[in-house]
Amino acid sequence: MTINEIQDSIIDEFSLFDDWMDKYNLLIDLGRELPVIDPKFKVKDFLIEGCQSKVWLHPEYDGKIITFTADSDAIITRGIVALLIKVLSDRSPEEILSAELFFIEKIGLRQNLSPTRSNGLLSMVRQMKLYAMAFNAINK
Repeated sequence: MTINEIQDSIIDEFSLFDDWMDKYNLLIDLGRELPVIDPKFKVKDFLIEGCQSKVWLHPEYDGKIITFTADSDAIITRGIVALLIKVLSDRSPEEILSAELFFIEKIGLRQNLSPTRSNGLLSMVRQMKLYAMAFNAINK
């Protein structure tokens, strides 16, 4: 599936619910399904700055694609990072850098997060793109 196809499927999944409490429950479920990150990556080097809760993001680059693993100490935030991983993991640096993450607005995520969580969401996206930029530079 392409990045846009995955985003469309996320939009479809969230559109099944009218109430934001149900959408929060979906986020919580997504967070519970997020594979456990290796404890050796739950260190300061992989902590995302700008998030109110703790979020660790680890990139693995095999020369072609970046695979992300993550964790958070907050269940909603864990669900948010799970969504971002669903969209951006197992992609080339170029795909990540050129991705426009339209699903965030379409599902109403940013509008329904507290300002601090919304800033954290932006910090997570920025960090994923920074990793992609760094790995892309290695290929040049």
